[in-house]
Amino acid sequence: MTLLVAPAKLTRYLEVTGVREDGYHLLRSEMISVDLVDQLVIDEAGDYLRVDGPDSVPTDDSNLIRRALRLVRRHAGVTLHKAIPTGGGLGGGSSDAAAILRWAGGVSARDAVGLGGDVPFCQVGGRALVEGIGEVVTPLAFEERALTLLLADFEVSTPLVYRAFDELVASGQRPGGVNHLEAPARVVEPRVGLLLDWARAHFGDAQLAGSGSTVFIEGHVFDTAGGDVTSPAGAVKWCQTFATPAA
Repeated sequence: MTLLVAPAKLTRYLEVTGVREDGYHLLRSEMISVDLVDQLVIDEAGDYLRVDGPDSVPTDDSNLIRRALRLVRRHAGVTLHKAIPTGGGLGGGSSDAAAILRWAGGVSARDAVGLGGDVPFCQVGGRALVEGIGEVVTPLAFEERALTLLLADFEVSTPLVYRAFDELVASGQRPGGVNHLEAPARVVEPRVGLLLDWARAHFGDAQLAGSGSTVFIEGHVFDTAGGDVTSPAGAVKWCQTFATPAA
């Protein structure tokens, strides 16, 4: 048995710089790894996928772990211990896939991006400038950071957020700010706006992680490592975390 660790990724800023002819959005963002992690137990003699975590995680051929195994032409039994919330903008599925790629020796960023836009960064980890559709990853010097994550109990669909982005642009609006996906995410899931507004009123400069639903704050703003709090967006779990170096 082999234990793999798959760190969550946090998008500190995100700019949508254009749209390709095939509809994929071009991005420029800074991503970092944090110490909230999924764990994968690999049984090289097996051929299965088991999930210790939310029932919403599929185990069929659509799962990114299975797709990563097919990409590297490997078979293995995998038990996934899920800690990174699904649909929270923290790249949990992408990081799980990237852990498989690293275990198998790695693939090029252009091959990795076929699994998802976050997978090339997650294969490297640490801190990086990420451009294109995710396949251009430029490592940056590691910076120590303490962060607080507000983990909402609802998911946000990334494809729907990008669709809402395009609709806002078509209507004459141009989403901006630190995260260009914040405005469309508020349209897709109004609770995102409620959580952001509440966090900013209480803690200052809170930002949306990727397309949401997670909100993050620089620094540790609570006295303990984790817990629950009630917000206008509903119940929220929070955890204190740190940036981690490249894998």
